[in-house]
Amino acid sequence: MHRAPTTWGGRASTGFGCALTAVLMTVAWSAAPPTAQAAAAATTVGVSEGLVRGTAHDGYRTFDGIPYAAPPVGRLRWAPPHPAAPWPGVRDATRPASPCPQPAGEVPGGSTDEDCLHLNVTTPDGATPAQPRPVIVWLHGGGLTTGAAASYDAHRMATRGGVVVVTVDYRLGALGFLAHGGLPGSGTFGLADQQAALRWVRAEIGAFGGDAHNVTLAGESAGGYSVCAQLASPAAAGLLDRAIIESGPCTGRPDRPFAPSSVPLPTARATGADLAAEVGCGAARHTLACLRRVSVPRLLAVQGTDQQPAHSTPLLPRAPATAIATGRFHHVPVLIGGNHDEGNGWAAGIIQAGHPVTPDTWPDVVGAFFPSPGQAKAIVREYPVHRTDGGPVLGAVIGDADFACPTARTGRLLAAQVPVRIYEFADEHAPPLTPGTPLFPLGAPHASELPYLFDLGGRPRDLTPAQHRLADTMIDYWTRFARTADPNGPSSPYWPRQTVLSLAPDHVVPTRTTRLRHHCAFWDALP
Repeated sequence: MHRAPTTWGGRASTGFGCALTAVLMTVAWSAAPPTAQAAAAATTVGVSEGLVRGTAHDGYRTFDGIPYAAPPVGRLRWAPPHPAAPWPGVRDATRPASPCPQPAGEVPGGSTDEDCLHLNVTTPDGATPAQPRPVIVWLHGGGLTTGAAASYDAHRMATRGGVVVVTVDYRLGALGFLAHGGLPGSGTFGLADQQAALRWVRAEIGAFGGDAHNVTLAGESAGGYSVCAQLASPAAAGLLDRAIIESGPCTGRPDRPFAPSSVPLPTARATGADLAAEVGCGAARHTLACLRRVSVPRLLAVQGTDQQPAHSTPLLPRAPATAIATGRFHHVPVLIGGNHDEGNGWAAGIIQAGHPVTPDTWPDVVGAFFPSPGQAKAIVREYPVHRTDGGPVLGAVIGDADFACPTARTGRLLAAQVPVRIYEFADEHAPPLTPGTPLFPLGAPHASELPYLFDLGGRPRDLTPAQHRLADTMIDYWTRFARTADPNGPSSPYWPRQTVLSLAPDHVVPTRTTRLRHHCAFWDALP
């Protein structure tokens, strides 16, 4: 996996998603039992493997921890997902199952439970097999290394938007993306899990009042890039009808340290060989058998900070960037966008780790992430630092290079083939996702749009009345897009195609200055 040539604070600053959880996003994953009143109102639904008993709430129902595939343990570790086994009686679906193995962060204490291929369903009252509602399948972010489906309480989207929302746990880290010679599915097991969940949705969501013929695949950060990968995967044919990509542009580059991307299979295999050697299996006669005996904590201790799926594989024959550029992707309508200040969270973390950005240090900071001398000099000229508090400039470099401009490029390429709506979330006073006072105002950083769509960790964020109205507007856009591929409606400002819609509490307006504001002509020309 690509790493930046410099480590900050003893940890490589790499990759994408919300992997720098301490900087970007801390939500409490909670498996608290339902209230007695909710438990008494639990409901039961039948799926192919058996009955599940969920929980009734005011205006919606939830069904948590439903298996969509067999536990990937023993010989199924690093194997394509297998069907879930039937269960006797009624399965308790009133609380989330364990998230997939990951270090501590978003999930307090982390997780080591490999029996994690589960999903959660939130369905509004009135959704029935006879009156099915559109379905949104949500893939969480976290650098393909951290994150949990249960962090995303989707009841506001379900009730206001009249949609069924499915949140998915999929294999992460080395358990999800290890590549090794002779191992079928190398480098793409987590993506295969996502496809298994989509097949489950096609087969089973009707029982929950979802329309199996109207499925939108959505995700943020690593989840957004996963949507890109599914658009490019031949194996995902027929599994999604629309796509929503938040802060996970399909055209990121692996040579840029924060860019969402995939890597060629030989590169992924080299990373897998390094991991095997690190855990003592490199010289084993049967390397895979040895690796399958390694404990989960040991694997978590040696895996990379972030992960990239492998392309040049059966599931992902081409990098998503190549597939999008050549038109070889599933032609479905797409809603795509990012945040105005994507890079500020990372910049604040780098500075907080003891690396100030001043006029004197700026060339070295840039050179750490862009080791080509020609690139580094050009970036320093384009983004000068004149004061000792250069954090926002570093944030702009990260955000423009790795999110804003790749998102603009992805939108242009997609729009040549399919209907596309593009947004930029721009609430400069978005509620902070981490405790404490930031080193500088973060504006609308990576992941800051999420509280407008979900109650993260099951707890609503503090929003002003104007921010609540923006949240309602965003939910309306997202769910109308899921229903008809057209986000427009009588209660919201018109969102035209081919134009970026700026989303902020004091304005929801089309804008044509996004590329100029983020220096995209510069980044597009940089080798």
